[in-house]
Amino acid sequence: MSDPLPDLFVYSPENLIAQADAAPDRLGYKLVRFYVDEKGLLAKSQTDTLGTFYLSPSGGTLRDTELNIVLYSAKFDIYKGLGRPS
Repeated sequence: MSDPLPDLFVYSPENLIAQADAAPDRLGYKLVRFYVDEKGLLAKSQTDTLGTFYLSPSGGTLRDTELNIVLYSAKFDIYKGLGRPS
């Protein structure tokens, strides 16, 4: 018996990275979707509402639909380290 697949719409750093790998691009952002609470904030469990968020792959910033910063982490910067000497 295999483990159930994770619900990629429940926010976690791992789910954000997994979605970003296959997310469509729009105006330089990766479009990702997560469950949100009644205030439109990221939910850490399943809810009835999905929100769309924009991940800046250069910089690691996640923004809401009004482009407000939701969170920032350098580990979400997919270009980190490019151009640095080895």
